[in-house]
Amino acid sequence: MAPVCVLVGAMGAGKTSTGTELADLLGVEFRDTDAEIERVAGKPIPEIFVDDGEDHFRALERDTVAGALAEFGGVLALGGGAILAPQTRAALAGHPVVYLSVEFADAMKRVGLGAGRPLLAINPRATLKHLLDQRRPLYQEVATLTVVTDGRTPQEVAAEIAGALKAG
Repeated sequence: MAPVCVLVGAMGAGKTSTGTELADLLGVEFRDTDAEIERVAGKPIPEIFVDDGEDHFRALERDTVAGALAEFGGVLALGGGAILAPQTRAALAGHPVVYLSVEFADAMKRVGLGAGRPLLAINPRATLKHLLDQRRPLYQEVATLTVVTDGRTPQEVAAEIAGALKAG
């Protein structure tokens, strides 16, 4: 079994909200790897970063993504930094991967001052801008489809993705 679709993109791109809508449209389950990591670890991601460090979180993330790619048959949303791991980028080959593209202004509106987002704890505006610029080429590398989310609702974005998946 493999995911019907894998959503990638920066924080604030709308992966969770769009993924939930898309799963409803397609009649499949939705899974967010960040939520799965929190469930398995028994604590929120910010606490994992503080207690165990980013390297530990990234290892959990690689394992969680690999497991989901192998056994989950619905719409899968990856955390914004999951594509940093070369193993994860390689594992995404052959899967329908949708890059939810978002520009800085919309991403900033959606994430606010980054509450609950450990990478945005210090200077959220500068950090978010840096992360968007740093990761964009990696999202583009793994994507089989890019969908712009700026100024659009999750329902509009999900409908576009569902149409593209059905067209095939």
